[in-house]
Amino acid sequence: MSPTQVRTRFFVLSALIFAAAFSRVIPHMPNFSPLGAIALFGAGYFARRWQAFVIPLTATWLSDLFINNVIYAKYYPDFTWFYQGFYWQYSSYSLISLVGILIFTKVTPLRILASALSSTTIFFLITNFSAWPGEPSYTQDLQGLIDCYVAGLPYLKGTLLGDLFYATLLFSGFTILQRKYPSLRVHAESLQM
Repeated sequence: MSPTQVRTRFFVLSALIFAAAFSRVIPHMPNFSPLGAIALFGAGYFARRWQAFVIPLTATWLSDLFINNVIYAKYYPDFTWFYQGFYWQYSSYSLISLVGILIFTKVTPLRILASALSSTTIFFLITNFSAWPGEPSYTQDLQGLIDCYVAGLPYLKGTLLGDLFYATLLFSGFTILQRKYPSLRVHAESLQM
């Protein structure tokens, strides 16, 4: 594979991830988000593992900058580089990428489904856990943690539907592009430069 083909593939993968990340500005149900799916998509297709983490997280951060400082500017009086508690969500996306790397030794529909379900679970467990410590609404014991997870259940549906929708869209969209443009079809070992 030529260096030009490697760059083209990288650009196409990155463009799909950034487009999905910025689709967050489209009105949607609570927690219906592409962010878990872009972490999985990067893990499934980037040959260099650092790209599977850096590109989706960068797309997430840039879309956060836009959403927080343009769409929700009235809620953030100062320019917001990072929202409070962002590290919990970003940690969940990093873990989702890691799980995706482990699952996607080969990209198949069953592995896409399994990874989307894993993504939903990881996001739910980490972000709801992050809402519990020090929150006066919940007692700081096991029952309070359970109550916190129960309170998060109404948002689980949106997370699951978002992960399934965007994973299907990204993975099937790239499969279609690979059929139309065979130069995008490569083996991971040919991408190592």
